[in-house]
Amino acid sequence: MNVTASSSIATEPHGEHAGRAAHAGAHPQGHARPISSLVSPDVRRNMIAETAYYRAKQRGFAPGYELDDWLAAESEVDTALTIGVQPAAD
Repeated sequence: MNVTASSSIATEPHGEHAGRAAHAGAHPQGHARPISSLVSPDVRRNMIAETAYYRAKQRGFAPGYELDDWLAAESEVDTALTIGVQPAAD
């Protein structure tokens, strides 16, 4: 499934959430590699956009939840990258 940057759910959050992803893979003992070393930023963003799209699709694309979809997808993708699994696409 192709996800375009013109989609409202395919825009990266700014402000207070913008730097959150850089720390999502941090392990208390520092053993986990940073997510930025696992995939390129473009690949990560595309994974998040696709995951957010499927979250929106599951709820019938009801408006007003785009940021929630993005942040949940970001968390899911970052967790998957950190533990080394592909996030489930519905």
